[in-house]
Amino acid sequence: MLPSKEEAERLLEEACLKNPGPWREHSIVAGKCAQKIASACKDLDPVKAYILGLLHDIGRQEGVTALAHVIDGYEYLMKLGYDEAARVCITHSFSIKDIETYIGKNDVSPEAYKKIKKLIDEYEYDDYDRLIQLCDSIALPQGSTKIEERMSDVKKRHGYYPQDKWDKHIELKKYFEQKSGLDIDNLGIGV
Repeated sequence: MLPSKEEAERLLEEACLKNPGPWREHSIVAGKCAQKIASACKDLDPVKAYILGLLHDIGRQEGVTALAHVIDGYEYLMKLGYDEAARVCITHSFSIKDIETYIGKNDVSPEAYKKIKKLIDEYEYDDYDRLIQLCDSIALPQGSTKIEERMSDVKKRHGYYPQDKWDKHIELKKYFEQKSGLDIDNLGIGV
């Protein structure tokens, strides 16, 4: 189940009041990118894509965290009954279905770590999971950017970016360019 577009926007605004930061604009850009790409794909719903992009980082409302944001977002949205959006809180960070590919600090309990790993292993990714993984990797707070620029930004901040994950994101970009007919590097999405 998904919230309505208006409800998703309200949830994001409430979350940002708890923990203001550039993640708000990043989420809006990711949502707009997802909507634009989905609009060009025959089998994707642009409103659903927008909602999922908007809420993928909702766990950041709990503070400045790393891996914890995926499980915090998942649990928050599950409590509200929004299982489809909760799922993307987990899947957006794992284009490769391996928890060890997470870029950032492991700041969760052993129990939460096992739960995230189990969820990743159980999910069969669909094009919405893949789309939000892509949009997360092209969305900066000020607007969409070339995928290599965004991944270089992440690498600079964290000191590394696994090559297999980099390659997977390039593969996702090519997949959605073929599917949508769009030039993903030049979407021109702003806040």
